[in-house]
Amino acid sequence: MVIEAKSLSLPDHTQLPDSDGTFVKNFQEHPQSILLTDSIVPRLQEIHPDGQYCIGQDCGIYWRLTEPTERGAEAPDWFYVPNVPPTLNGELRHSYVLWKELLAPLIVLEFVSGDGEEERERTPYEGKFWIYENVIHAPYYGIYEVKKASVEVYQLVGGRYEKMSPNSRGHYPIEPMGVELGIWRGYFITLEEIPWLRWWDSLGNLLPTGNERAEAESLRAEAESLRAEAESQRAEAESQRAEAESQRAEAAEQENARLREQLLALGVNSDALN
Repeated sequence: MVIEAKSLSLPDHTQLPDSDGTFVKNFQEHPQSILLTDSIVPRLQEIHPDGQYCIGQDCGIYWRLTEPTERGAEAPDWFYVPNVPPTLNGELRHSYVLWKELLAPLIVLEFVSGDGEEERERTPYEGKFWIYENVIHAPYYGIYEVKKASVEVYQLVGGRYEKMSPNSRGHYPIEPMGVELGIWRGYFITLEEIPWLRWWDSLGNLLPTGNERAEAESLRAEAESLRAEAESQRAEAESQRAEAESQRAEAAEQENARLREQLLALGVNSDALN
């Protein structure tokens, strides 16, 4: 008797839940994700001129089939995957499904609201740390503790995460992206200065957001306008000085001519006096 084998059809991103029903842990998580994405996009566009990359913000990374299906996913607060299309079949991804993609995220970031125990949990098949290290194999894993205003970054070396040491600027180089990750204090959506997780380039220059780029361009344009106005005023002052000098010379010439006429009237040849 011949038994026909049926092909195993694994679900894709359109067939898996894109939410587990949980809510954001604090009000900073959403703007924090926006800040990371907004400032890194120009750099990623340089790396991927073909647009082949995707960014996930609190989106599921499915790594195994379970029941319920949500238990087979981890949802980092922020992650980046290089060399994959941002859309599938003409629509944005609902989630990132490893058995369909086979490419791991380059970096995953978790924002800690509690004590960080969940983000450092190494229990096999359960703990976030264990899953990112042993299954998802993200080369970089960052744990940002909002309350402590600190970040830990781990790099996958020989299949195991090793805690990285910050450089002289207190940043963590993410070499494949040509950037550094660290803590910055400033204003973003808030009216008070608070710490944020941000990117810098490899030279230590802060990667600006779109609003910061626009503001810098506005200030540059304003400075250029002021420079042009100062140059115009200098040129005008120079023109007025030249005109005053011309008028002074003309007045001197007229006075000299008047004196010559007076000398001639007295019978004195002014040329003989020279």
